[in-house]
Amino acid sequence: MTAAESTAHLDATFAALADPTRRAILARLAQGEATVTELAAPFAMTLPAISKHLKVLERAGLITRGREAQWRPCRIDPAPLKEAADWVGAYRALWDARFDRLDAYLRQLEQEE
Repeated sequence: MTAAESTAHLDATFAALADPTRRAILARLAQGEATVTELAAPFAMTLPAISKHLKVLERAGLITRGREAQWRPCRIDPAPLKEAADWVGAYRALWDARFDRLDAYLRQLEQEE
C-alpha cells in the first residue's frame, strides 16, 4: 500500500468514526452481526438514515454486508481500526517519551529546591 493509499484509508476511517451514531453501530457490531433493522432499533431515525451511516462505514472498510437469502447481516471488519490504532500509537509513544522527560525535569527541579 502506498503512503497516499494509507492516508486515504486513515482519512476514511477517522471520518467514519467522527459520528457518534456510527461509533454506536460499530460498538453493536463488535458484539456480533446484525441486520439493518436491528442496528436501527436504538436510534430515533429512519431506516434510510441508518443505511446512509452504514454506507459510510462500508466505504471506510469498517463493516461488510453479507447476503444470506432475505437476510443481509452486517459484520464489523476490525482491520481499519487496527490501522488507525497503530497510527495513533506511534504518536502516543512520542508523547509518552516527552512526558517522561518533563517528569524527570520536574523531579530534578524539586530536588534542587
